[in-house]
Amino acid sequence: MKSPIFTRAAISAMLLLAGCASLPTGPSVMALPGSGKTFEQFRSDDAECRQYALQQIGGASANQAAVNSSVTSAAAGTVVGALAGAAIGGGHEGAGVGAGTGLLVGSMAGAGAAQSSAYGTQRSYDNAYIQCMYAKGEQVPVPGAIPRSRARMPAGASYPPPPPPGYPAP
Repeated sequence: MKSPIFTRAAISAMLLLAGCASLPTGPSVMALPGSGKTFEQFRSDDAECRQYALQQIGGASANQAAVNSSVTSAAAGTVVGALAGAAIGGGHEGAGVGAGTGLLVGSMAGAGAAQSSAYGTQRSYDNAYIQCMYAKGEQVPVPGAIPRSRARMPAGASYPPPPPPGYPAP
């Protein structure tokens, strides 16, 4: 018979895995039709670039990569927990408690690893998608540059006045 701790740990692990954040299966950036392009050309380019981006990340969506990472971490945590429980507590009860604890801790680590992995995969997908759409002449987002001196100004601070005429430039 399984211990109540193992059962609780298994239920907690399933709830943790079910609560993993899911990311979209497509790009998380907006692209617009390029100058002189019809909407049909844009849709064709979009479909081709989505396929290209998917191939660049190994053919797995961000969600698939997250699930794979989460399951791997949970399984590893269960094995390590069972071995530690057997070594510390000895016998079947120690292994059962260790496995339950390992499953719980492994699932928590798996959820964090899955979220991190999904974010990285989504970012790689977006980069490949943007490159492809840009190469096809579509409009893609570009980062805006903020001067470092302005980025560090505290809220409500004012900029110093410009130097007087004739003053040498720094």
